[in-house]
Amino acid sequence: MMGMVTHAPIPPFERFYLAHRDEVLGYLRRLLGQRAEDAWQETFLRALRAYDRLQHGRHLRAWVFTIATNVAMDELRAKPVNGLREGDEPAVELRQDAFRELEHLTDDLPPTERAAVVLRYGYDLPYAQIADALGSSEDAARAAASSGVRRLRREHAGHA
Repeated sequence: MMGMVTHAPIPPFERFYLAHRDEVLGYLRRLLGQRAEDAWQETFLRALRAYDRLQHGRHLRAWVFTIATNVAMDELRAKPVNGLREGDEPAVELRQDAFRELEHLTDDLPPTERAAVVLRYGYDLPYAQIADALGSSEDAARAAASSGVRRLRREHAGHA
């Protein structure tokens, strides 16, 4: 039995979608504000198109966050946005106080730093998965999160 690799089964797409839809929408809301719904639809459309090519069901959460991050970065490159504006409301109830704090604190961060901070401190993803989501190395993901946190500390030092 040595050398046998067990692959996690791939759940039906509907179960995968139901497990990740709210979390992905919340993440895209924090990155894109009102434009999140279109990016959310595009994320799951891309996931559906690629779903039959998956080799195993491991790391599906990181995989869908990678897709969502790529869609958001494409959107931000096409039409820059400063995040949620006054009066915008999140589409889903955020489940932890940390998410509520990150939502308004990260509005002014550059997109890569914002994504790294939200994925690390909002979703508690390891740097390896953040690197996959950002299309970078683990060191670059760690640096982006660190830089974002330093920038937040500088910007909010006077508010404490």
